[in-house]
Amino acid sequence: MPIGRFKRRAPVRVQPFYGYRNATRLVLSARAIRAGEPVFEKRSFLRDVRTMARQYLSHEVPGLAVTLEYTPENGEPVSQQVVTDAEGYALFDLPLGDGAPPPERTRWEEAVLRWETREGKVAAARAYVIAPGSQTRMGIISDIDDTILETGITGSFRKIARNWKRVMRQMPVDRVEVPGAAAFYAAIGGNPAGSREPAEAIDALAPRARVRPVFYVSSSPWNLFSYLVTFKRSRGLPLGPIMLRDWGFNRRTLGKKSHGSHKREAIEQILETFPELRFALVGDDTQRDLAAFGAIAAKYPGRIAAVFIRAAAGEPLDADEVAAKDMIAEAGVPFWSGSDYREAKSFLTSAGLDFGGGVKTLVRAASEGEMPPASPLPPAED
Repeated sequence: MPIGRFKRRAPVRVQPFYGYRNATRLVLSARAIRAGEPVFEKRSFLRDVRTMARQYLSHEVPGLAVTLEYTPENGEPVSQQVVTDAEGYALFDLPLGDGAPPPERTRWEEAVLRWETREGKVAAARAYVIAPGSQTRMGIISDIDDTILETGITGSFRKIARNWKRVMRQMPVDRVEVPGAAAFYAAIGGNPAGSREPAEAIDALAPRARVRPVFYVSSSPWNLFSYLVTFKRSRGLPLGPIMLRDWGFNRRTLGKKSHGSHKREAIEQILETFPELRFALVGDDTQRDLAAFGAIAAKYPGRIAAVFIRAAAGEPLDADEVAAKDMIAEAGVPFWSGSDYREAKSFLTSAGLDFGGGVKTLVRAASEGEMPPASPLPPAED
């Protein structure tokens, strides 16, 4: 069946992306496309390629009116209507008034998206919003590619070509997790959410919160949202809002500098939305994460609890990255870098999860190759 004909016949579906809120506003994005809900079940070579092709060859629906409805626990229902743009995106920034104080502990909350179908019926999709708890003092901001998910791609067309099977065929269950990532994120994020059936449609599975909220900032395209969520579920990695971007196969979007600027802007948005939280930043050395983290540490003194950089590329630091590392040190932010999270996890386990002070000893010891003395684990909430 020709792709164009398939797209015209496919139903309109609005895919909500994970949102987040504080006491006064709720931020959530969604995208209207003509496609069925993806199910990443490993079947055959051709079917797997077809499944992945449909993720990239999305057929966006512009001009669709979509309404977000949310009911705070202690307030009146609120709603906002947005018309999708030329790429099918709807960005909601919903004022919450005074009726939405944060919960005591970090949790996921539900909202609803509604839109009118071609037949005049009202369709709906459940959306999930993370609400950091009032007792929570720290969150995690993490990259995805080569930070939790091995890609073998560091920004060049040649490496993308060599790794085409990962991009165009492999289902989430086939993808390789960065060694030690699940245990490391369980340690810094709190109680693990556990794995879920990887092939099941993601909208049917409510996310489970960690003690500390986890936000993902990635240069991957929005088309891969469901794929990435399915991968994380299959590995027991924490779920959280994902700041992806509109992405094309060109040198402007594949270049390393564009990755850094996108991540800095997204991290700043998170920091300004949750001024009461400090954040641990986790990334790798393939997409300018160190440079972005250094700029953030300098601009937001006292807000960054620690920086973790996974050494994936094995290349020496360039001048910008050396300067960024110096900025992190000048800001008094503990810094750790290594090729395997299992090393970092051993230090975290030994030192406990005191990101308010003990992390300095932890990261210093990790950088010097020494094991810090053991200390008791903290309470469930930090």
